[in-house]
Amino acid sequence: MFGRTLSYAVQGIEARQVDVEADIKGGLFRFSIVGLPSNSVKESRDRVSAAIKNSGFKFSTHNYTVNLAPADIRKDGVSLDLPIAVAIVSALNQMHSQLLDKYALVGELALDGILRPVRGVLPIALKVAEDGLEGIILPQDNAREASIIEGLAVYPVNNLRNAVDFLESRKKIEPYTCEKEKIFSHFNQNKLDIYDVKGQFHVKRALEVAAAGGHNLLMIGPPGSGKTMLARRLPTILPELSLAEALETTKIHSVSGMINLEGSIVTSRPFRSPHHTISDIALIGGGSYPRPGEVSLAHNGVLFLDELPEFKKSVLEVLRQPLEDEVVTISRAAHSLEFPAKFMLVASMNPCPCGYYGSEQNAHHCVCTPTGIQKYRSRISGPLLDRIDIHVEVPPVKYDELAAMPRGERSEAIRMRVNQARKIQRNRFNDDGIFSNSQMNPRQIRKYCQLDADAKELLKLAMEKMDLSARAYDRILKVARTIADLAEDRTIHSVHISEAVQYRSLDRKYWD
Repeated sequence: MFGRTLSYAVQGIEARQVDVEADIKGGLFRFSIVGLPSNSVKESRDRVSAAIKNSGFKFSTHNYTVNLAPADIRKDGVSLDLPIAVAIVSALNQMHSQLLDKYALVGELALDGILRPVRGVLPIALKVAEDGLEGIILPQDNAREASIIEGLAVYPVNNLRNAVDFLESRKKIEPYTCEKEKIFSHFNQNKLDIYDVKGQFHVKRALEVAAAGGHNLLMIGPPGSGKTMLARRLPTILPELSLAEALETTKIHSVSGMINLEGSIVTSRPFRSPHHTISDIALIGGGSYPRPGEVSLAHNGVLFLDELPEFKKSVLEVLRQPLEDEVVTISRAAHSLEFPAKFMLVASMNPCPCGYYGSEQNAHHCVCTPTGIQKYRSRISGPLLDRIDIHVEVPPVKYDELAAMPRGERSEAIRMRVNQARKIQRNRFNDDGIFSNSQMNPRQIRKYCQLDADAKELLKLAMEKMDLSARAYDRILKVARTIADLAEDRTIHSVHISEAVQYRSLDRKYWD
């Protein structure tokens, strides 16, 4: 006796079709699953057998073999419970459906046959639509997430019996439809606003430049100066999230099990702020069955590392590859997976262990030794610092500014300028395969960063007087190009170089 159903397994953030084959023959009771199943898939034997019996089907003591093809791809997770159960019911001749090869089945089974939601539904739904199947049968709680895919028929069921009845055409289920207009009405809406931050106008300007060019940013200042508050409002001035970016971001969050029942798609740019005790695997991704890390969860958004020197040095060093390649590659003996990791790195730190080095406040004096200060700052390596384009000091906010009403621009006004600058960059790099000034290589810097005579002279003077490094030279040109784009200037002038240079002055003050 033989039964066959279709399902999907998630590899990284992509789904691959899995043929679930069930063969039953006489003999002593035995239930084996083959085809590189993980432990969670192997444990489905007990869940499936109990669910079949408790759903009113006969489950005789035969020799059961379930094959998950293709057999050379490792299958992980509990989403294969439902297709395994339906394949066995079909092999036991307790259903005779002609629809088993037209629908994908996904879902975890409880012992009483109830279907529970699973992670990774969005990439599965995308692949089902791409493969041209008639629809997908899944748990009720996953229906909203899958229904965002245009043209895909989504059939939510509550239990194993309902799934079998639908496939046997004994029960009619209407395809699930979500209110896409309601979902997209909240698209790119933020509850925060940079207008809420009092004072710190030069830091807000640095955030605008960073957002316009996709530059990484480091903020240095004493405790309570507003570094975290500013960082949390950076996504509100970044370019609007497109539908393609939203789907790609949602796939990562879906695989990580971070899509709640009320939501179906990530509607605003992610902001991830891991604690400094995080491990390198949790930050970068990986594990026995690789899962996305914080850098991938921040894809198309912001990764904020508060108190940067408090992170373990090994954790900070693993950031170098995703910052350079915008992707995380996790290699295993049998396979290799890639997780996208295109994010803006925003970091904050104190100037010294006590936090008050160079403070002008009379109530606070630095009590750190020069050796302690040097040791504290040396936790950030040169190669990592080299990948941060903009350094800005965040001084304490004075009482007059705190007591006054907020002043300055709202996030929406700043975002309009950022959008215009990004549009200029997209047109400029149309044939180069990059999207922002921060991604320029040395050849592109020479091509696109044209300075007038005064700008050249000013940059030469800055390099000599401030004793800036060669790495700072390229960073200054990239940032100056972004500042010129915000001003809609084709040529980089001295005023642009002047502003860009001040974002590198911390190289000398704190590290040299």
